[in-house]
Amino acid sequence: MKETEPEASSRATGAEGARGNLLGASSSPYLRQHAANPVHWQEWGDDAFGEARRRDVPVLLSIGYAACHWCHVMAHETFEDDVLAAQMNENFVCIKVDREERPDIDSIYMSATLAMTGQGGWPMTSFLTPDGDPFYCGTYFPPQPRGGMPGFGDVMDAITRTWTTRRDEVILAGGKITEHLRANASTLPDGPQLDVQLLADAVDQVLAAEDPIASGFGGAPKFPPSAMLEGLLRASEYTGDPAGLDATRRTCHAMARGGIYDQLAGGFARYAVDGAWVVPHFEKMLYDNAQLLRAYAHLARRTDDPLAVRVTQETVAFLDEALWTGTGYASSLDADTEGVEGLTYVWRPTELVEVLGADDGAWAAETFTVTDEGTFEHGTSTLQLLRDPDDAARYASVRHRLLQARAQRPQPDRDDKVVTGWNALTVTALVEAGVALDRPEWIDRAAECASSLLNVHLVDGDLRRSSLDGSAANPLGALDDYAALATALFTLHSVTGDDSWRTAGTTILDRAIEVFAVKDEPGAWYDAHPGGLLLRPRDPIDGATPSGASLIAEALLTGAAVTDTADQSRYLALADATLARAGIVLAKAARSAGHWLAVAQAYVAGPIQVGVAQTAGSDGGLAASIRRSAPGGAVVLAGAEDSTPILIGRGPVDRDGGSADAAYVCRGAVCALPVTSLDDVDAWN
Repeated sequence: MKETEPEASSRATGAEGARGNLLGASSSPYLRQHAANPVHWQEWGDDAFGEARRRDVPVLLSIGYAACHWCHVMAHETFEDDVLAAQMNENFVCIKVDREERPDIDSIYMSATLAMTGQGGWPMTSFLTPDGDPFYCGTYFPPQPRGGMPGFGDVMDAITRTWTTRRDEVILAGGKITEHLRANASTLPDGPQLDVQLLADAVDQVLAAEDPIASGFGGAPKFPPSAMLEGLLRASEYTGDPAGLDATRRTCHAMARGGIYDQLAGGFARYAVDGAWVVPHFEKMLYDNAQLLRAYAHLARRTDDPLAVRVTQETVAFLDEALWTGTGYASSLDADTEGVEGLTYVWRPTELVEVLGADDGAWAAETFTVTDEGTFEHGTSTLQLLRDPDDAARYASVRHRLLQARAQRPQPDRDDKVVTGWNALTVTALVEAGVALDRPEWIDRAAECASSLLNVHLVDGDLRRSSLDGSAANPLGALDDYAALATALFTLHSVTGDDSWRTAGTTILDRAIEVFAVKDEPGAWYDAHPGGLLLRPRDPIDGATPSGASLIAEALLTGAAVTDTADQSRYLALADATLARAGIVLAKAARSAGHWLAVAQAYVAGPIQVGVAQTAGSDGGLAASIRRSAPGGAVVLAGAEDSTPILIGRGPVDRDGGSADAAYVCRGAVCALPVTSLDDVDAWN
């Protein structure tokens, strides 16, 4: 029944309308971006859904993130439009969610969007009943009909009419969608047994999708296969088959020479819109750069590849110079600058001449593939470096001057939110890069970041998902936050020997087991804390970041290698059960299982643990050489006899009338005789 005009007016201007926009004090920079919208945005919570029940209106849920280009477009076109905002306020309770701060909410309603439309993305726009059931979902809607898409005002009109005149159908549809989501929120069944052949088949499945021209996997839009690169590297190390290593090198080179990589300041953009890595979607995400740092450092350690070495160094510099906040690494740099994609980064030949002069400008245009026609939009070009210049000194000078000039341009905004899991991935990558390139200061940076995470994000025994300006936000951490941080802490312990990292890692891992393990399904894991949502997400598929399940498998294996016998057996049993569920992903969808592949390679090979018993006067040389040589996923611990579980009863050995450091290489429960040099270590594969 249609409401009378006075009732409709009171709906827009009554107590609920007076609340106005409530995002100004949010812990999310993305939500704060919308604090000046005329939309009466609220954060997710009981208050918002309670208001929807009182007013008897649907919830309009908008999910995005700070660096998202199309999120900005919809904000400017729609959420800043007074007429459309008034329509939103009158007919809906409007909730804004930062998908990076609440991945659990994002997971549920992205699944609904995919189920309803067959495609997903951000901004994500969902209409919910006051009980949270989704009944209509989409992504970006223009303000007016355009390109076959309905205008957002028309969409809202249709939703309001349907809610008013066909409520029973709406409730029924929402309930069915929720039932569908719950039915599909089960974990993976046990699949094929993990063994050498299954992993080889998974690698073949991935390599069959390699782009033979531009490298990478699949076509446009082309995303960095961040976790997969680590998996392929480990496959080559453990099997001796060079195919994975060769594909990794080709992809790493193609990305580092393309426009997706910032040729002046370092750092990778989120993806390329084309298949040849030329035109990036300009946002830079911490999670991409953390995972790519790990892969490039591993490639550099394995091959001494000069390009991999340079990109490793430049990526660390990018993290420190562009994303370090003082209490952790920021989440991202925006895709837009002053509302324009690429404004900070692209160049015309004439601009190069203005900065560098005629000769160097022409040389730079050729070196960086800056053309009159342009490789991007409106005659502008992204910078590529298709080959190393012959004149290194000239290149360094030109690069420095261009970077100085670019610094005078408007710069993209930064999302200063410090996300636990992404920072933990960065800690692990920094430690491994520090070992690979013998840069102890990078390990110190990792320790500083980890200390900040423990000091700020660990509150009353539980991790918070994020912080802003050194203050923890309210949302609790997800499984991936706990798992990635536990691995990072164990990694710091293994390299530094500091027991406090192991103690903290064990505490985090034990809490993760307590909160997220599915009690009646060994090896199955929830992604989120219980309570407050339609369901507890449990998605084991690796995406742009590794799944919580694959990360907890890594944490359990690493924890088992550094802890005492009681914890070791408990962690290994859980790792066995967790990895038993990975076989089906690796067999059926290997390209969506990059981190699973990396963890499984280490698992099937032993896993490998090395204890280096050091003399009192050790120079650390044997431990350092083994760390640089050991395959990815192997855990190397060094110290005095009895200083760590693997060295209980194992000490230095006599050699040439004196005492020498000794390495004990163990594969699973079987340990070889001690060796005193890397040359004496049996082949890793």
